[in-house]
Formats: sequence, structure tokens, C-alpha cells
Amino acid sequence: MSSQIINRRIIANMANPEIVHRLLSKVKRINWRKLMRRVVIIILAMALSYHAWILFRITRLRHTNPTTTNLMELRTDLLIERGDTPKIRQRWIPYQNISPHLVRAVLVGEDIRFFLHSGIDWYGVHLAMKKNWEEKRFVRGGSSISQQLAKNLFLSPAKNPLRKLHEIIIAWEMEQILGKRRILEIYLNVIEWGDGIYGAEAAARHYFGVSASSLNSEQAVFLSAIIPAPLRGYSANHYSSYIRSRMNLISSRMKFSIPGEDRQL
Repeated sequence: MSSQIINRRIIANMANPEIVHRLLSKVKRINWRKLMRRVVIIILAMALSYHAWILFRITRLRHTNPTTTNLMELRTDLLIERGDTPKIRQRWIPYQNISPHLVRAVLVGEDIRFFLHSGIDWYGVHLAMKKNWEEKRFVRGGSSISQQLAKNLFLSPAKNPLRKLHEIIIAWEMEQILGKRRILEIYLNVIEWGDGIYGAEAAARHYFGVSASSLNSEQAVFLSAIIPAPLRGYSANHYSSYIRSRMNLISSRMKFSIPGEDRQL
């Protein structure tokens, strides 16, 4: 029997009102509410399993230093797609071997209320939203150091509400599990400071030829100033007007005490 004859019979049967009625009655019998409930339960179970894995990784960070981050892997994949050879420069150093100048410069440049919040600086978020509204464009971010670390370690740079919500949750959990000093230590060792340059030690050696422990105040201020856009190709000897402006702001803030610093470190 030819395929054309078979197709004609199928079409003829589908045109039969009795057959169509049977099919519609089966569709009506489906409990759509129950089906949607099952779908929601499956999605929630998957989300909880994924987050449980992240919680496990956060807990490990109390005693284990991360060897890579999501951001490093994304940058590496992008270079491979372009046909380039990825190169990551990073050397882990303990918190006590990082120049106090750099710690203060990063705090005042990125999250001056770091010791006052529990992962999310809602006051900073409010100021950022107000500034962006006034300028009618995105000119200021409100992410805390804990949020930046959560994004770099576990998430993507994509800007969407769902990713931002997950970032906030992870930042709060890191604050509860790791504490301020450990968050700062990890942040300063994995943050991006240039093309393939991660962490304070690699940045200090790349830009100034010294160890992170030997950074002076001006060098620390420069490194803090380039954090918001680390891939623009900066020079430690020639500052753009934007970098000079940020350096002046950070330097002026470093003259004052950081709120809550004496109670934390």
C-alpha cells in the first residue's frame, strides 16, 4: 500500500467527528492543575539541588582556597572560541601578606560599608539607583564586595533579575558561613585586574613589579581604581582622566576611618 493512500486514510479518519470527539475528551480529562503542580515541584527540586551544591562549595571555602572561578572559566572559553591561547596569571597569598594599603583602597573604592551590612548594602543600592535615574543611564553599580565575589565564583556576568536574586542569596550565605575576613581574602585573590590577571599578587607584579605585600598607598589606589572595568588596558604610568578622578576620590576617602573596621579585622 502506497504512502499516499495511508496519508489519505489518516486524514479521513481525523475528519471523522466521532474520532475528533474522542481525542478532545481525552484532552479534557487531563488535570492541568495537577500537571502544572508537578512541573513546579520538579523545577523547585532542581533549583534546591543546584543551590545545595553551591552551599557545599561555600562551606568548603572556609578551609580550602578556590583554584578557579566561574569568571575565569568564562574568559578562558571565550578566548578558546576566538582561537587565542588562554593564559591565567594568579598566585594565592594569605590575607596577612596583602598590603593594608590595598585592603583599605579596595574597601573604600568598592564597598565602604562592607563591615556594616550582611552581604547586601541596601543604602548603596539606593544611592546607585538614584544616581542612575538622574543620569538616565547606568553609571553606578550597587553591588557589595560579597555580591561581586558571589558572581565571580559561581554565576555569570549576565544582567538579569533572576541572576541578581541568586547573587544576593549567595552573598548573604557567604557572610554567614565565611565571615568578613575570609570573604576579603578570597575576593582579593580572585578578582580580575586585567586580561588574564587575577588576584592581588599577580596584579602587583604585572603593574608594578613588586609583591602584593609591598604595595604603597598610590599603587594600591591605582589597583582599586581599575576594578570596575579591568579589561580596558591600563598603564600604571599613564592615567586617563577617569582613572585619575577615581584615584583622587579613593585617596580622599582613605584619610578617614572605615565604618566598623575596628570591630571586624
